[in-house]
Amino acid sequence: MNKIKVACLFGGCSSEYDVSLVSATSVIRNLNQEKYELYLIGITKSGDFYLYEGDINLIEIDEWFDSDSIKKITFSTNRSDHGFWVLDTNELYKIDIVLPILHGKNGEDGTIQGLFELAGIPYIGCDMTSSAICMDKFIAHELVRLYNIKVPISYLFDKWDLDIKNQIINLNYPIFVKPLKAGSSFGITKVENENELEKAISLAFTYDDKIIIEEAIDGFEVGCAILGNKNLKIGEVDEIELESGFFDYEEKYTLKTSAIHLPARISKEERERIKELALKIYQVLGCTGFARVDMFYTKNKEIIFNEVNTIPGCTSHSRYPSMLKEVGYEFSDIIDEWISLGLER
Repeated sequence: MNKIKVACLFGGCSSEYDVSLVSATSVIRNLNQEKYELYLIGITKSGDFYLYEGDINLIEIDEWFDSDSIKKITFSTNRSDHGFWVLDTNELYKIDIVLPILHGKNGEDGTIQGLFELAGIPYIGCDMTSSAICMDKFIAHELVRLYNIKVPISYLFDKWDLDIKNQIINLNYPIFVKPLKAGSSFGITKVENENELEKAISLAFTYDDKIIIEEAIDGFEVGCAILGNKNLKIGEVDEIELESGFFDYEEKYTLKTSAIHLPARISKEERERIKELALKIYQVLGCTGFARVDMFYTKNKEIIFNEVNTIPGCTSHSRYPSMLKEVGYEFSDIIDEWISLGLER
């Protein structure tokens, strides 16, 4: 049988460029080379696309961009091409499917998904519409709330709002200030009092031209890894234990003062409740392929929706594959399933 031709994208014009390098390297290493013919496509921070033919190990340490190993390319929007062109040689590489292992803006927000939908090239993960909705924290909350799922109280602002303080007077501190569309907790601040608010707002606006200000939920975060288009499979529920503050960028990738418990330290019955709600959220937001649904679990046993990560961390020890490993999936099996689901859709 012919190998499936796979283009794996890494990097990206995003604040999460470095995270993508690590995730993509892990995916590449776990991809079954007997099944797939692999093309590595690096995207620079400035947004240029290159075919990379060098050492895989140089990707995660961001030393892949070398003139001897790269060729500038562009994906063709002509559906008959079904691939990308190398610009210097005018050579067409036909592909079967794209693995956009990209995080944050221009990778997880529907933009790259829209490109491949226009080009008629299958890709893994949520489609353009679902990706865009999940990335927009405010719209995602509003949609989920329509289905009687609890969400934090939040307010949406843009740079032209001059009276933010008076519009959030019903929120009790601490509160969270977040960019509307950003991942890996970039630009998020837990604000303990009004004196810290202006600085937090300024920081959030450096990542997006819209922000949300949200109540802090008195509980801990739990997550569910979901796999599938229609026939959905779900991993075990995990729990984030925090010593203080919140699960920011540093804690997510170092776990200096936090811990992840798998399974979550609650009863099996409560974990099943969380799974059931996660599956409902996944379907409400139109997710396909895979995603991680994050929620809060309170002392009163309330489950409150936080967000959906449509391209969660993809290292072999990241939360998403770890949750699925608890129910029998090895990382290479998960990647096979992603590709199968992408081709199926």
